[in-house]
Amino acid sequence: MSQSLAAADTAAGPLAEIVITGDLGRPARLTVSDLRAWRQHATQVAFECATSGIRHHHFTGPLLHDVLTDTAPAFDPVRRKDRLRFLIAVRGADGHHALLSWAEIDPDFGRAPVLLAVTLDGTALDRVGPQLVLPQDRCGARHISGIEAIRVDGGYPAMDGAR
Repeated sequence: MSQSLAAADTAAGPLAEIVITGDLGRPARLTVSDLRAWRQHATQVAFECATSGIRHHHFTGPLLHDVLTDTAPAFDPVRRKDRLRFLIAVRGADGHHALLSWAEIDPDFGRAPVLLAVTLDGTALDRVGPQLVLPQDRCGARHISGIEAIRVDGGYPAMDGAR
């Protein structure tokens, strides 16, 4: 873990919050402490970083799917294919963005074990905010530190006239 992350997390100040918005029945504002209420998963991750080579880390946190399901996404849960039009945009405090599809994290489809990590290498992330962790990715580009916003967007209806 970097010394700057350790210093930022122990510095006095407000707890980081994630704002979850979009096509949801229950938008949410969550802290790392709130994320601990979900079942916690642990994963060892090795990913290639463009600037510093292969990085190894241990993360714990709830599954992104579990947290977002609790916000009641506006799809018909009985119609599996209705979920396929939903996208998930994640933004970190540093401006870093990543985009995932609902199908990627859904147990009926990709079942990717994407975490909203609350610890990194044993250090709590309460002050700096959770991290988006995609253990299945070889490259670390979609790992987002200090998540401040997640938007769930289902505004992609079937395209008229598409063949």
